[in-house]
Amino acid sequence: MNLEEYFDFLAPDDIRLKGTRIGIETILYEYIYRENHPETIVQRFPFLTLEQVYAVILYYLHNKDRVERYMKDWLEFGQRMRDNQKKNPPPVVVQLRALKKKGIKTLTTE
Repeated sequence: MNLEEYFDFLAPDDIRLKGTRIGIETILYEYIYRENHPETIVQRFPFLTLEQVYAVILYYLHNKDRVERYMKDWLEFGQRMRDNQKKNPPPVVVQLRALKKKGIKTLTTE
């Protein structure tokens, strides 16, 4: 099997394992940043096979510059989204914060 056959290339910034909604960034984050072994990644995501995890790692090793840019863009996008959410929280979060400030216990503060 050709290595690329393991993936669906939906867009330059959206590469997924074929037949799943799992992007390569999910596996690579565990592998690169959390330094998890492939077997540990499969335990964390039991719907993945060890072969799929190794395919992602091999794809990364064969396309290191491209995939590192992909990961950098993904991490930066995630940070922008978190920053935006802090500045503009959803209404339910605003309500929960107001309740907490008034001293009213919620499920999360009990």
